Amino acid sequence: MRALVLTGPGEAEVQEVEPPRAAPGEVVVDVERAGVCGTDVELFTGHMSYLSTGRSWYPLRPGHEWCGRVSAVGDGVDPAWLGRRVTGDTMLGCGHCARCRSGRHHVCADLAEIGISRGRPGALAEQLPVPAAALRALPDGLDPALGALVEPGGNALRAVRAAALGPGDRLLVLGTGTIGLLAALFARAQGVETHLLGRDPDQLRLAARLGFAAWVRPGLPDLPWHAVIDAATDPGLPALALDLVEPAGRVVYIGLAPTPSTLDTRDLVLREVTAVGILGGSAGLDGAAAAYADGSVDARPLVAATIGLAETAEALAGHRPAGPGPKIHIDPRR
Repeated sequence: MRALVLTGPGEAEVQEVEPPRAAPGEVVVDVERAGVCGTDVELFTGHMSYLSTGRSWYPLRPGHEWCGRVSAVGDGVDPAWLGRRVTGDTMLGCGHCARCRSGRHHVCADLAEIGISRGRPGALAEQLPVPAAALRALPDGLDPALGALVEPGGNALRAVRAAALGPGDRLLVLGTGTIGLLAALFARAQGVETHLLGRDPDQLRLAARLGFAAWVRPGLPDLPWHAVIDAATDPGLPALALDLVEPAGRVVYIGLAPTPSTLDTRDLVLREVTAVGILGGSAGLDGAAAAYADGSVDARPLVAATIGLAETAEALAGHRPAGPGPKIHIDPRR
């Protein structure tokens, strides 16, 4: 089968590789659509920290935002999965430790991540092996673009839940990339007054077209922000989020800067702010899929273009197809 393979920093090519077989407890999925994430770009450029710690290595097959249809099941897997449209959890814990048993498999010490770490092949390929326990069923009629947005949607939904807001509360989202826009969509669906702060003109215009108040820093109004979600990569924004949030409010950190960020914990304590970090979408996948299926959240405008595997290396290198959305999708059958 065809798969995108990262062979070294800045090097990627489509290769013919051995197709997966359904191992015991696993299935094989025929990939219908896969998203390109910032993590994939970092793995391509060589800037991903996992590459220096030994958690990831080349050659590497990326891709962890996907949907497809189960074409084979291994021993011990319910045959009812055959033919089902699915997506899946990126985070694969050992299943036995205290963290996994308590539902925190995404912070398992032996965590493997599909398309990211410990040699698990990813979804930028025609087929993908997935543990059956990680599968999430999707409606047959769901747009494949939405199916491949369940994984980032799960991350964004977890961030919104961590903000702990209700109808009429006011949320500020820092960042107008995929996670920031998704968080805004999920928050609005829950009745939260949602604003975005960004700097990319195209994405700010997209946010406005989606019906949000979208600001740049000099024009941000002086309003009480009951929660702030930092979904950006600027190392200065974690401190700004803390500065902007209302006393006794909540700051949710889901964006990762390439360099360390600093903030004054005295501000955190003296203003009694709750700070929450979010890693992974595991606990939000079902909720994201349900919101897409019932129409309360339509994330399709976030997809700028859908391209084939042969064009993926250029997209990873920054040569994006034209389009207002922040997300690029791959159809591996093209």
